[in-house]
Amino acid sequence: MHSLRNSIYWRARLEAQGTSPSWDDGGLDPPPTIASDAHAAPLRIGWFAGTIGRIGAWVIYRLIWIFGRNYRWEDVPWLVGPLGREQIGEAPYTEVAATEGLTLERRAGRGGLLPSFAALRSDSFDPAALHELVRDFYEHTAEFGMDVWSKTYWPMSIGLTLLVTTISRMVNQLNFPLSPLDTARGMSSEIILLRRPDGTVRYTGWFRTLTGQRRVLYTGFYMSERVPGADGPCVKVAFPMPHGNATVVLRPLLGEGGSLVLDSSGTRFGDPGFYRVHAPRPDRVRVWHVRSLKEKFHVYVDGEGTLRCDHAVRFLGLPVLRLHYKMFRVRTTS
Repeated sequence: MHSLRNSIYWRARLEAQGTSPSWDDGGLDPPPTIASDAHAAPLRIGWFAGTIGRIGAWVIYRLIWIFGRNYRWEDVPWLVGPLGREQIGEAPYTEVAATEGLTLERRAGRGGLLPSFAALRSDSFDPAALHELVRDFYEHTAEFGMDVWSKTYWPMSIGLTLLVTTISRMVNQLNFPLSPLDTARGMSSEIILLRRPDGTVRYTGWFRTLTGQRRVLYTGFYMSERVPGADGPCVKVAFPMPHGNATVVLRPLLGEGGSLVLDSSGTRFGDPGFYRVHAPRPDRVRVWHVRSLKEKFHVYVDGEGTLRCDHAVRFLGLPVLRLHYKMFRVRTTS
């Protein structure tokens, strides 16, 4: 329970921290300007978009209240994860490090979304059967760059556009690309390691922004987690949001040709799925399991030996967004 209490991030929101996190840049240069700018000041949006955003946020909180349930943190330890303040950007990495007493390693030259695929091994998933390049990407993500293409689908694109151009802009988180031109200049990708005092990795942060912009695509925290509704460890990603987070639990599956499938499909509370967490009180949390929102990643090596990923988002059974990634190695560890 000691580690659980250390993970209750409401403490960071209730009182100012008197200490700063340990800092280790691994001997590299400071983070690029675009990353610093992403938290330097709130993004400026028009009054109309701001009004719509505030109304939208109110609606989301009402939906969490209507469809969610209250839990004690001790009853849902698998949902414990980083929470956010009013503005997100890159701030949660520093806040979490200070709260948990972790060492923050920016622009990690080594490290991946998963320190080792062995953490996901189970009777139904054998990491050794994955293609070597797929496994290498997840364990050494810092060595890879990527290009990304996006496509939205009508009529769900209407709601997605409203969400991104208002709420996402206000909090600077989950600024999904709405057209292929949004990613025409590329995407920056930074791996951030948050280490315990013994040197082991507690979280891997993946901080992504659209190149040439201050809009944050993802401020994410990656980890492995066991959930009640899965027969083996899953990949858990927490995206801090104001006074809470959006947590996605993904079940790992082996695909054809050694490919990896990460699927959030689930029907019951405790299954893999999408969980919107709201934590206004220190001892309790309200959780909405959004069963109709599903994500699937398919990471594979094509016929020419190129590593690719298809990321699909569906809501109410309809396609919302598809992202296609082409990953390539930009450096190797010495």
